[in-house]
Amino acid sequence: MDNLEEAKQFFLAGLSCLESKNYDEAELNFEKSLKISPNRVSVLTNLSAVKIKLKKINAAKEFALRSIALDPMNGPGYLNMGLANKEEKDFDSALTYFDKAIEISPSYAEAWCNKGSTLNALKRYEEALTYFDKAIEISPSYAEAWCNKGSTLNALKRYEEALTYFDKAIECAPNNAEAWCNKGASLTYLSRINEALSHFDKAIEIDSDYVEAWCNKGAAYMDQDQANEALVCVNKALDLNPLYAEAWNNKGIILNKLKRLGEGLDAFEKALSLNPNLEFLAGTLLQSRLQVCEWKSFLMQRDNLCDQIKLGLKSVHPFPSLAICPTEDNHLQAAKIWSRDKCPPNFSLGPIKKRDKNSKIRLGYFSADFINHPVAALTVELFELHNKFQFEIFAFALKPSDGSALRHRLDSAFDRVIDVHGMNDKAIAELSRELNIDIAIDLGGFTAESRPGIFAYRAAPIQLSYIGYLGSMGVEYMDYLIADPTIIPPESLQYYSEKIIYLPSYQANDRKREISKKKFTRADLGLPKEGFIFCCFNHNYKFNPIIFDSWMRILNAVDKSVLFLYADNLLAKENLRSEAVTRGINPERLIFGARIPAAEYLARYQVCDLFLDTLPYNAGTTASDALWAGLPVITRVGQSFAGRMAASLLNAIDMAELITYSQEEYETLAIELATRPDKIKEINEKLKKNRLTTPLFNAPLFTEKLETAYLNIYRRYQSDLALEHIHIS
Repeated sequence: MDNLEEAKQFFLAGLSCLESKNYDEAELNFEKSLKISPNRVSVLTNLSAVKIKLKKINAAKEFALRSIALDPMNGPGYLNMGLANKEEKDFDSALTYFDKAIEISPSYAEAWCNKGSTLNALKRYEEALTYFDKAIEISPSYAEAWCNKGSTLNALKRYEEALTYFDKAIECAPNNAEAWCNKGASLTYLSRINEALSHFDKAIEIDSDYVEAWCNKGAAYMDQDQANEALVCVNKALDLNPLYAEAWNNKGIILNKLKRLGEGLDAFEKALSLNPNLEFLAGTLLQSRLQVCEWKSFLMQRDNLCDQIKLGLKSVHPFPSLAICPTEDNHLQAAKIWSRDKCPPNFSLGPIKKRDKNSKIRLGYFSADFINHPVAALTVELFELHNKFQFEIFAFALKPSDGSALRHRLDSAFDRVIDVHGMNDKAIAELSRELNIDIAIDLGGFTAESRPGIFAYRAAPIQLSYIGYLGSMGVEYMDYLIADPTIIPPESLQYYSEKIIYLPSYQANDRKREISKKKFTRADLGLPKEGFIFCCFNHNYKFNPIIFDSWMRILNAVDKSVLFLYADNLLAKENLRSEAVTRGINPERLIFGARIPAAEYLARYQVCDLFLDTLPYNAGTTASDALWAGLPVITRVGQSFAGRMAASLLNAIDMAELITYSQEEYETLAIELATRPDKIKEINEKLKKNRLTTPLFNAPLFTEKLETAYLNIYRRYQSDLALEHIHIS
């Protein structure tokens, strides 16, 4: 065999290995061929392509440039230069090379397709679509172009449309694992989880080492609350690629769901070390630290996060922003950033026709919390008291029933309870329209397992937000937000995209909440025989070093006093004790209460002397729980909806003397009440008198005022009047 024939055989062997994705062998054969024929353009070009597959980018560029130097009209050489620059994220250079390849060969489908994928990387999605269309026009059986167009439609949140293109890619190439995986992602977004899982399984069957498929399968399991199954999948993804930041982020979310908060925090830290720019990770990480009361560098991290929000960066989910950022301008901006990315307006269902204005008004309450949950505990009597002659009330349950006594009350209170947890956002919005819901009330907002995407489709002609999420949703499709004058003073209106329905008092409450007859002793709860008992049963993520400084100064000033806290994880307890020591306080003065049944939890408050509130995220349900049990609450007013919540409750029960406006005033009042028995006795007597004689726990009055608001906004809608703030006196 002569040298040229030998070079040809090595070249053909290289092509065979390249086609079978045996890149190491392909590289070896092309290099042997090149050694014999160093100036053969086809060998240089294919060797460059293999080097790209093997991530040897500098070498890939070297061979591509040599091929171009030998043949300036070598389109594949320019394609390889484009691909190499794309790997290095030099997207502008990549586009230049793809353009040159197209100039040389206008029917070069691969160049059109790769220019589209580069535009995708630059988030120039609409432009990218035109290049994929051109590639498909040139080569109708080009599976990668069909798949890439589907992925671009996913990025544009056009998930149903994307399915068609993934199906076409699979038709062209049934073993295209990427098409199966990306179709699974579309199905996940559409809440068609079982179908999504089968598509991820097919992708993994084709390519068992497909990292993204394993990671996406884990995310789909999480959407079904199958955290253990999700963890298996994400661990497999990390076995395959330990440097995959998104998988570490997902693992953190899963571990938090499993209450393995310390491990979850470690996973988020790892994700950040791998990709500091991963969307929304910075806020997730800081919230995770708050959950375990790990406050090292908290103020610096908080300020950095608030600055990122002001710059419009995707740094924090709206809900944790309430506990991290002190001001409502940050909260509004965080909501806008999130909603633009995750749940933008969708007009595909078209406008809603007006019903007969004399029809009974149909109210639709949407919530994942129609279970044994604080939102349900606050609102259940409201639903029971609704005027059934004027209103027909529907519950759209976003989670299945938990079979609790509270859920049974809810089932009886509504005219109809509809389990929609397995339906996608669009289908739920369509169902709401079919049922002629006039006013849709979102009780979730941006809280866990809420579904704001339902309202993006316009589930009802009037949509409003209430009680679950304490802030503006920052979206054009949420018409109203229920509040009161304490929660949103006039100077704060600029930070709310909704029109405000001002009720005399904000929070619904249930007068039927049972307080256990069990009389706890201090010993029962691990409390000392003597000394003043301060308490705070807010979630740990509401704690921070600023409020803890105040608490420790209060303990220091009140001899023998203790602080009775709720902590749902061991790491939080350890960190809080350590923080106490740092501030010169004996850690034994921190007592931690366990989770106990609701009636006993309320009775436990009666052993305490004073509830200390948090800031910037106040107590909500826990404050009204304390007041219902007869325990005074002191609060410091903040600069946001969430930071004025407890003040609203205290005004509603006519206990404004427990509202403070500075850190010094907050501490002074706590110390005064703890050291002056006459003063705390006076407060206790007033609270006992006000408990059932003021608006806070007057459920019939609250229901009447809320229904007046519903009638008002419905009449305005029927009369084609513009949205305005509504004041109910």
